[in-house]
Amino acid sequence: MPSGPTLSRRSLLAAALALVALPRRARAIGPASKFRFGVLSLGAPTPHINGLRRLAWELDKRTAIDVDLDSPVVTPTSDKLHETPFLYLGGDREVALPDQAGIEALRRFLTFGGFLLIDSAEGSTDGAFDHSVRRLIEAVFPPPAAGLELVDKDHVVYHSFYLLDGPLGRLALAPTMEAVTRDGRIVIAYVQNDLAGAWARDNFGNYELPCEPGGERQRELAFRLGINLVMYALCLDYKTDQVHVPFIMRRRRWKPDDGARAVPPVAPPAVAPVKPR
Repeated sequence: MPSGPTLSRRSLLAAALALVALPRRARAIGPASKFRFGVLSLGAPTPHINGLRRLAWELDKRTAIDVDLDSPVVTPTSDKLHETPFLYLGGDREVALPDQAGIEALRRFLTFGGFLLIDSAEGSTDGAFDHSVRRLIEAVFPPPAAGLELVDKDHVVYHSFYLLDGPLGRLALAPTMEAVTRDGRIVIAYVQNDLAGAWARDNFGNYELPCEPGGERQRELAFRLGINLVMYALCLDYKTDQVHVPFIMRRRRWKPDDGARAVPPVAPPAVAPVKPR
């Protein structure tokens, strides 16, 4: 990571920890301390882009992390790339492969703490966007480095904040999430169920698209997965054997089969407790 006034994943987490002890009105240390998504642009429009704003709002409401609702658009070689340790790449068509400088920049970003969520809105698990995503990942981490692999349902990413059983979005096409793991840490998560399509609202506050086949219960699960991914990305050296995990399992009051019945989410103690409602 380059030096200077950029916001690394480590410094962002440190700022979040410091904010936990402060009343919300006292947290006035400037916008640079806030978490924000970065929208990775690879030459094609990003569908449901306002879905990220809604997820950011939910993240701010449900956790003690201060969140910037705006998500800057960045390219692989952008000077602002490292100011957004959580990148989002959404698509419903083929995206362009970056040039060699862009490939190397993404590799550095991901190797030194960055996180990339890839979200397919194609409505297919074998379309043009999917093919270009796999080309991109092979270029960033060429063989013999491990590429995309299926994420087990007992992986910590599914219980970093909420207890989940799978990667539901607006759709339920792909039963599992795929990921690229480096040194035991997921650096790229790939979901093919259109998460942002479930999150997106129009200017009147209405959700833009129905969630199929599970309706509003499925939409809530999509929000919970988004929050889990952020929490996982911000937790340095997150381990499945941390003490809070069995505590969550003992206190579990909700399962996906129960529908959208809300329960107070249990946050990892080292990250951020739930805000008082």
